[in-house]
Amino acid sequence: MHCVKLLGQRLIARDFDRQVAELEVRIARLNGYTAFGIFITEAME
Repeated sequence: MHCVKLLGQRLIARDFDRQVAELEVRIARLNGYTAFGIFITEAME
């Protein structure tokens, strides 16, 4: 959770369901950033 809060420091939404959605968006963004750093290896023929 610490890394997720660093993206925006605070949750903007006041309603709990919207806070959950906001965190899910932030997590999806983090997963997208980590996907850029993962190498894809393919066998050469």
